[in-house]
Amino acid sequence: MTPRRGGVRARTTTAATAAVAIFLAVAAVVFVLVQREQLERSLTESAQEQAADVAAQVAASSTEPDLGSGGGDQSLVQVVAADGTVAAASPQIDGQRPVITADPALGETQVVRSQDLPIGEGQEFVVVARGVAGADGPMVVLVAQSLELVEQSTAVVVPLVLIGYPIVLIAVALTSYWLVGRALAPVEAIRSQVSEIQGNTTLAARVPEPPGDDEITRLAVTMNAMLGRLQKASDAQRRFVGDASHELRSPLASIRAAHEIAARHPDDTDWTSTGPDVLADLDRIDRLVADLLLLARVDEHGLPLRVVDVDLDDLVRAEAHRLDPPTGVRVVVSGPPARVQGDPHHLGRAVRNLLENAVRHASTTVTVRLVPDEQDVRLEIEDDGPGIPEADLERVFDRFVRLDESRARTDGGTGLGLAIAREIAVAHGGTLRAESRGTLRAEPRDTGALLVLRLPADAAARQR
Repeated sequence: MTPRRGGVRARTTTAATAAVAIFLAVAAVVFVLVQREQLERSLTESAQEQAADVAAQVAASSTEPDLGSGGGDQSLVQVVAADGTVAAASPQIDGQRPVITADPALGETQVVRSQDLPIGEGQEFVVVARGVAGADGPMVVLVAQSLELVEQSTAVVVPLVLIGYPIVLIAVALTSYWLVGRALAPVEAIRSQVSEIQGNTTLAARVPEPPGDDEITRLAVTMNAMLGRLQKASDAQRRFVGDASHELRSPLASIRAAHEIAARHPDDTDWTSTGPDVLADLDRIDRLVADLLLLARVDEHGLPLRVVDVDLDDLVRAEAHRLDPPTGVRVVVSGPPARVQGDPHHLGRAVRNLLENAVRHASTTVTVRLVPDEQDVRLEIEDDGPGIPEADLERVFDRFVRLDESRARTDGGTGLGLAIAREIAVAHGGTLRAESRGTLRAEPRDTGALLVLRLPADAAARQR
């Protein structure tokens, strides 16, 4: 796509100047027309008043009315008898024929425009004709006013408008360009900072936030919040990739070492022990890959559910029975029957992950309690192991988190079990949290961890 030329500043200035140009052009035309119309109306009203005065004199006296000295070539008056003769006239047209032919009724007024008057050399006049009853019969008073003043005023205004028009447009363009530049300066600063951030390997930098609470300030605040989320996601992804590669490298290194030793010393290799070790590492890789694929699907599309009625107590007892004899840790389940709506496969996986985590950390016993009520069902899984520090109660649900880094990684865990269990709980509209029964430094009898899974008891309460 070809970028538009000129940038926002130039385009905005051009648009603003064009809009002002159109507005000023229309306003100038309207102004000239209105001014001309007002002047013509004023002259017409003046002529009508003069015609009324003369008509009053004609109606009140039989003598010749006083028409004054006239207004030069700008104004003239005639009193025309019924037979068309001029009974009285202004000095400048004395002895001339009537300026127009008009026959208004008594007391009525006619207004015409004419350029054929005997004075003014082709100037346009407005002529007012008023009918009046004189001593010798009906008469017509004619008053003419020259429109030369209108033409002169228009001739003065139009050049002024034509001169001022480009000056105003230039001023508008320069002012708009400067104002838009000032308004876009914070945006340019944000763009420059984002460009630098894009070229860096980290997302720690932030864009400048201008003072105030306008749209640009809110844009900067939103971008900084977005950069913070991107930085957090990038750091989490980097840790996730590093931890996943380390988790995969460890069993692969064990498998490689076992086969290299067997290849170099085939006669001394005890295949009865090497084979199970290799299979155990392969099982670990398989579980890790499966967990990673599940979390990747959850991150991208969410967790699809096949919702049915699930007897949670039966599911918990089946998983507890599977773990109790092989591990040597006693799993005690108590609680009444409890039914929820959800996906039995995913719920079984969540319960299995929670129980396996508790068994790995327990000393002798894992206690499982089912506590149903009208709103939801609580599943409490408590072990008598070393417990969880207060500061790590939430961190244990992060991916690949191990609170005891010195603990061997060959105990069957992938570091993803609790993270997967929480994703399953959230997908069902529930919650999963951890509570500590002591600290890592306390005595075993005073310690222990409690994981609480809460699931809605009906579909209406479940958040999709």
